[in-house]
Amino acid sequence: MSCDPVIQLQGVDKCYQLYAQPIDRLKQFVWRGKRHFYQDFWALRSINLEVNAGEVIGIVGCNGAGKSTLLQLICGTLTPSAGHISVNGRIAALLELGAGFNPEFSGRENVWMNAAILGLSDTEIGERFADIVDFSGIGDFIDQPVKTYSSGMYVRLAFAVATSVDPDILIIDEALSVGDGAFARKSFDRIMQLKAAGKTILFCSHSLYHIEAICDRAIWLNRGVIEKLGDPPTVISAYDLFLAGQSSEQTDTENFTINTHNSTPGSARITKVECRADNKLSKVLALQSLQSTLSVKIFFTADVNLPTPSVAVAIVTKNETLVSSASSKNDDAILSQAEDGTGYAILVIPNCPLLKGEYYVNLFLACERALHVYDHAEHVAELCVTQQGLEQGFVSLPHTWES
Repeated sequence: MSCDPVIQLQGVDKCYQLYAQPIDRLKQFVWRGKRHFYQDFWALRSINLEVNAGEVIGIVGCNGAGKSTLLQLICGTLTPSAGHISVNGRIAALLELGAGFNPEFSGRENVWMNAAILGLSDTEIGERFADIVDFSGIGDFIDQPVKTYSSGMYVRLAFAVATSVDPDILIIDEALSVGDGAFARKSFDRIMQLKAAGKTILFCSHSLYHIEAICDRAIWLNRGVIEKLGDPPTVISAYDLFLAGQSSEQTDTENFTINTHNSTPGSARITKVECRADNKLSKVLALQSLQSTLSVKIFFTADVNLPTPSVAVAIVTKNETLVSSASSKNDDAILSQAEDGTGYAILVIPNCPLLKGEYYVNLFLACERALHVYDHAEHVAELCVTQQGLEQGFVSLPHTWES
């Protein structure tokens, strides 16, 4: 990774003028600044940031925190109200869905137009056109107006174009959440290829797991300011605590159901779950801290053309604070899978260290590298834990006393 900054922001502010009603814009024009008929909304304040060549930066924050505004400023689709932005290199961006596409043009016409805007010559576009269409999976729809496309087709084509131009900087703003399971896997593979090639990537996502798995650094934006900047585990832990504080007064009334979708080519899904405490099967399990054995058996089915998937189990509190997790990928556990694509995995936690309280079990079925999540199931079991001692917290850590 080079130490040369390719993106620099110095004292960047972005302010929007919000009008209560359309006629106030006319009043503002007539009075020519002698009176204000708007309110200032500061989307970003005092942003200072340097991104080095080859870095992968993750951006997290609640809705309205300023994430999209920051990415648009870097792309040049917005201008700052104050401060200086310097970008060195070819940028390819996936911002809001369909940005840069003319809905009246066909997919073919939009590919040529967008690739030209991103700096490719006619010869280069012609050489890469077949690969773009093949990657997007649009097929015969390439000559249809994009206004007839589904949201998934839209983003697949946009991603295929953006990543085919060999960008120096790739910027992604939650666009991949629209793609289907098979394409999402392909897109993450493409992102990892770009990362391995030393490209600079800015990745905005609500998936904290992806931020931690992919990124070199993370930024937590909160109400337009950088709340924390550093290594992903540190930033995400701070952001998790913030979210837990926001939701601590909320009550959870969800049923203990598994939310699965139909299996499609290039994807996988969870088919069944069995949770046991001391070999007793139930969806509401009673455990004794440091004594009971908790086991979670996850059944799955996957496209036989895919590598064997990985499984992760997370234990959360009633307000969704993550207590702990275990992943077959992280533990280097290779799962068995039958020729028809079915398989299962069993996680066993002996002498369960959870302290008194109520917890939920969440499941995730992911690709072999644990980057793309094929399927997930929330609250598949409720854990009601009791204990004998007065220890406080979520878990009992192994420890000794010396004097």
